[in-house]
Parts: sequence; structure tokens; C-alpha cells
Amino acid sequence: MFRQLEEEKVFKDPVHQSIYVQDATIWKLINTPEFQRLRRIRQLGTSYLTFHGAEHSRFSHSLGVYEITRKIISQFERNGYSDWPQQEKLVSLCAALLHDVGHGPFSHSIEQVFDTDHEDWTCEVILGNTGVNRVLREVSADFPDKVASVIRKTYDKPIVISLVSSQMDADRMDYLLRDAYFTGVHYGTFDLERILRVLRPYKDKIVVKESGMHAVEDYLMSRYQMYWQIYFHPVTRSSEIVLRQIFRRARELYAEGYEFGFMLPPLRQLLQGTLSVEGYLQLDEALVQTAFGQWMEEKDELLSDFCRRFLNRVLYKYIPLEQRDETWLNGLRDEWKSIGLHPDYHMEVDTPIDLPYDVYKPGEDSPEKPPILLLDDREGLTEIASKSEIIQSITGLHRGKYFLYYPEDLVRPHASKLSRLTRERLSL
Repeated sequence: MFRQLEEEKVFKDPVHQSIYVQDATIWKLINTPEFQRLRRIRQLGTSYLTFHGAEHSRFSHSLGVYEITRKIISQFERNGYSDWPQQEKLVSLCAALLHDVGHGPFSHSIEQVFDTDHEDWTCEVILGNTGVNRVLREVSADFPDKVASVIRKTYDKPIVISLVSSQMDADRMDYLLRDAYFTGVHYGTFDLERILRVLRPYKDKIVVKESGMHAVEDYLMSRYQMYWQIYFHPVTRSSEIVLRQIFRRARELYAEGYEFGFMLPPLRQLLQGTLSVEGYLQLDEALVQTAFGQWMEEKDELLSDFCRRFLNRVLYKYIPLEQRDETWLNGLRDEWKSIGLHPDYHMEVDTPIDLPYDVYKPGEDSPEKPPILLLDDREGLTEIASKSEIIQSITGLHRGKYFLYYPEDLVRPHASKLSRLTRERLSL
């Protein structure tokens, strides 16, 4: 099934030093338009507005996930582990490489507003009339379906799914290291080489040699720190809120029949809810930000202002709230109306607890989140949290506060019209 290239291809990489491609199918997939499009999609969405170095792309991340998967499989093959099904190598590598091919521009914000899912789009790209599909069909007629079923977590070999999607998979290991590198922080780093050495294929699962428990603890602590210091950073949350307001307002205006001064076909399809695979693949961050630049001149003041804020980094201010005081928040909405602001657009209460991130969930045993299991010398399996006090201490731990986000520059000129409590809480 493997067709070797005449000469190995090597990508220089700041995280893995070198990424090696030996198989012709992988090389062809990298050179498809759909995969090359990932160069135009940032890995960390709007985090570049908080950490200026976070300009890395889903292209580089996808190559990194492929490389970690390749290293894991190579380690299994070198050691001759009989529980690794060698015939699954190519489908594993292809799924690792393509797992993010369906991401859109600022994808998580678009997903929330338009109720889409990047994994669904990934499967559409794999199975549709695309360059990716044609390359996969060269392997066999049913090969695209196999790769898509790994993404959907329905593949009949759970060990293959675990390589790409589990609580300690190649995806998470690459993005932690890569995001730490490009944001300039150190607490996202961990000993990848040690983890790769202690992984074992065992009865259709990927488990960890018991002596490697401390390396996994380090990995999960890194994950914990990255969530709270990078992914949940309140400035990043502010930029995501402003971005969502752009999409929400544009969608609302389109539904009302508003005549946009600038509109490209893929954006029109997105707002209509009729987006095809072809149209979706035309959406990248360059196109979306071009539209934002034009929408700054729109007659609708809300849309124009949100686009200006996002492009010029004039974000909402945030204040922490110890609790969600609904009585005060309802009163604040009335105060917002009294000074000419829109309570649905000019304030938002946010907490990271609502976000779909878990450092680790012990006891789960599903295709999506199988537990991390330790393998002892007698081939016994133990769920890692039952042996690690460190993991027990961070499992399910939520220390997030509520944050109120609002446009201080629009509120401050009207501070005298606000209640004393509101002025005190907003420090106006």
C-alpha cells in the first residue's frame, strides 16, 4: 500500500526540527489545493491579537501532527510490537495529516455563530469532489471512506482513532508544543521524546508504560497551564467576542434584506446557509479580513464599528465578576439602552468554564476520549488518575471567573448617566 518516493522530502520545522515524508500519497496530499489552503488559516484564531508571535498556521500544525504520528508508528515497528496492525499505517498517517483540513477562518467563532463543525467539513473535503479525494482514491476506491471514518471516530480499529483523537494524541501533543513556541511561553513544553518512547500498542489500545507516568503528568500539567494562560486569556476572549459580533450582525442584516456595499459569493453562501464545499474552501482569513476592511464603510453603524474594532485591535474592556449577578446585569442592560447602546451587542458575560476544554477526564472510555492507561510489568492496566496525585489535583478543576466585556470608549462619555453601583463596578 505504501509507495515510496524516489527521494525523501524534508520540511524544516521549529518544533520537530525536521519533518520527513517518504510516501508518495502523503506528498501528493500536501500539495493539494485544499491542504495548501491551511497556510491561510491561523492555528490560534485571534490569539495573535494577544500574543503577537501567534501567526502560525494550521498547515504547519497539520504537518506536525503527521510527524508525531509517523514517529509513534516507527517506534512501534522498530520494536516489533505485535499489537500494532502494520496495514493501518497509511490510513493513520493520512488521517493525522488531514484532520484539520476542514477548518475555516477563525473557525471556532464561525462554528458558534453558524452552527457548523470543522470535523464535518473535513469529511466533506475528504469525500467530495476535491484534490484530496482524488489522491486518496488512488490508494483504493474505499480509502477516502476509511480516512473519513477515522476523523468521525467510527473506524473499526480504535487504536488508529487514538493516534489522532484521544486524551493524549498526536494532535494535542503538537499544538501544545507549537502554540507554546509561537506565543513565547515555556509552560506548554513537555518531554515529547520520552512520551513517544513509553507508548505501547496493547489490545487495540495505545497505553503508557508505567515507568512513563511522570512524563504524562508533565504533559497534562502543560496542557492545564496552556489553557489558562493562552487559550482562556481574557484579551483573546475579547477579540473572539468582537469577531462573533461581526458575524452575528452580518447574518442578522442579511436576514433583514440589508443591501451590503461589498459581498463576495462565499460569504453570501455562508450567510444564506447554502455553503457548498467549493464555496467553503474559498473562505480563508485573507478573504474574510478583506470583507471586514470593506464593511468598515457600511452604513450599518454596528457592523462598521465591529469591523473597525477587530482590524484595529480596539477591543472590549473586561472586568472580573465573582458571580453572575442577574439582577444587576438585567439592570445594566436597561442602562445600556438609556445611553444608546445595544445590550445584545455591547455587553457579554463570558466564562472559560463554558468552553469545551478538559485537561483530563478519568473514567471515560469512548472512541473520542479513552482514558490514559498505564501498563505494568504483568500486563495489567490501570487508569492513570488512580495512581497520580498530580493528575487527581487538576482533573475537572475549574478556577475560572466570570468576565463582563463591554466597549469602554462608548460607555465612559455617558458615565454620569449610569447608576453609582455600575460606575463603581466598571471603575468609571
